[in-house]
Amino acid sequence: MTATAEPGTGYTETARPGAAVPAAASALSHTTATAAVAQPDREHVVVDVVVPVYNEETDLGPSVRRLHAYLELHLPVTYRITIADNASTDGTWAIASELAETLPHVVAVHLDQKGRGRALHQVWSASDADVLAYMDVDLSTDLAALLPLVAPLLTGHSDLAIGSRLSRQSRVVRGAKREFISRSYNLLLRTTLATRFSDAQCGFKAIRADRAKELLPLVEDTGWFFDTELLVLAERSGLRIHEVPVDWVDDPDSRVDIVSTAVADIRGIVRLARGMASGQIPVASLPSYQGADVPPRLGRQLVRFALVGVLSTLAYLVLYLGLRQVMDAQWANALSLLITAIGNTALNRRVTFGVRGAADRFRHQLQGLVVFALGLAMTSTSLALLHAVSPTPSRAVEVGVLVVANIGATLVRFLLFRSWVFPRRTAPLPAQADPRSSS
Repeated sequence: MTATAEPGTGYTETARPGAAVPAAASALSHTTATAAVAQPDREHVVVDVVVPVYNEETDLGPSVRRLHAYLELHLPVTYRITIADNASTDGTWAIASELAETLPHVVAVHLDQKGRGRALHQVWSASDADVLAYMDVDLSTDLAALLPLVAPLLTGHSDLAIGSRLSRQSRVVRGAKREFISRSYNLLLRTTLATRFSDAQCGFKAIRADRAKELLPLVEDTGWFFDTELLVLAERSGLRIHEVPVDWVDDPDSRVDIVSTAVADIRGIVRLARGMASGQIPVASLPSYQGADVPPRLGRQLVRFALVGVLSTLAYLVLYLGLRQVMDAQWANALSLLITAIGNTALNRRVTFGVRGAADRFRHQLQGLVVFALGLAMTSTSLALLHAVSPTPSRAVEVGVLVVANIGATLVRFLLFRSWVFPRRTAPLPAQADPRSSS
């Protein structure tokens, strides 16, 4: 059977004789997508596993066959595998179509525009399944984590589930560069958007369909930031996010452009923070909104931290210039930083982050000293480099170099204070009943 939509829609659909074309696939007829071969029966699909691909003609066949074999053996509910080809220019679409023709429960969808986020947004929006999942085509994540990923969503215990490579129980094999980038990105999210989930970018996630239909209209990104945006909006609306430790092996053939992706992610963070602060992203209007405690505005904290920083820097310079009269530069720098670090931690604790009382005061000071040690390393290294270049610099040059180094140390201090020393703690959300249980 072959069905062709009206001219100009860019949509065609083919299926084996006797196969039913699901309503989810038909909904794509209003987009610039092409769907090939629908599911082979009329069973209600419980879990839809989407595999977004772009120019993956080498990995697509083996990966989908492996995934299909695993789901047949281990997933105790009905499923569909949807291959979402977002504008591949190689033989990916031909392979996807062949897989959909030969494997039961496999569907292939072709989009005319590139973008992993666009593919997920479109396929998830049209799916008729109860739970919507996705995974990277390289299957870097061990498939044994799939059932633990979707189970809390099927029982109604959670709204979203994510694989986490940064959990202590995870076993991860990847290079130091990618590990550093991943941890830095998640630290940036915790610092700027006050997120509490641990791993935004692991290509292994699932969401209840009813929650997806509420959140997806608010998600703008069509690329790699799609995951982060969806998670932040879910967390801000009070939805429950379940994290699953995963075994994960890095794909050495990854085609992700790290620089362009990082720039796009930073732009996405700025857009998201501005939109939520201004109310342009109406999270509170969602039907599932639970009145989640929205973090203090980053701008207000930055202003207070900056004021404390100015006072600390002035105190540091006065101490440094006084101590420099009786000792060398490194000792004067170390003692001045130590004294001002104690006062800086105490002031930021009360003024910037609003922590009152004696509880955890000693721990905060110890953590503040760790942050101080990082600042000391940065400023000491700057002094050492200065003296290596110019053995007898003027006092003004010394102070200028230290001021610049302290600006960098101050940025690091704010990030660590906000995400580690004084992290925002919230009470757990109350348990919610599964809305399907009352139907």
